[in-house]
Amino acid sequence: MKLNTQLSVKDFTALCKSTDNIYEAVAIISRRARQIAVRVKEELDNKFTELIPEELSDQAEEAIEVSSDKARISEMDERKPKPAKLATEEFLADKLMYRYLDET
Repeated sequence: MKLNTQLSVKDFTALCKSTDNIYEAVAIISRRARQIAVRVKEELDNKFTELIPEELSDQAEEAIEVSSDKARISEMDERKPKPAKLATEEFLADKLMYRYLDET
């Protein structure tokens, strides 16, 4: 199994541009990455539930077909960009809207 090991270097000053604090930038990016990961997982779960027939039968042929479809979908999902990369790109492109909770 070949792993995608491509890394990209991000400019440290670009990450701090909008927040002036690298820790705040990382917190914003990680929260967005979690949101993206949840959405992607829900989409993947929906695809898997569509494959499973409503009434499970004991026929081995259908089970093999379903498992091969699951493997194909999983492989396609692995090729997608990772949530952290997508969130970082959104942050650097100023596409994220965030706000601070009021301190009382």
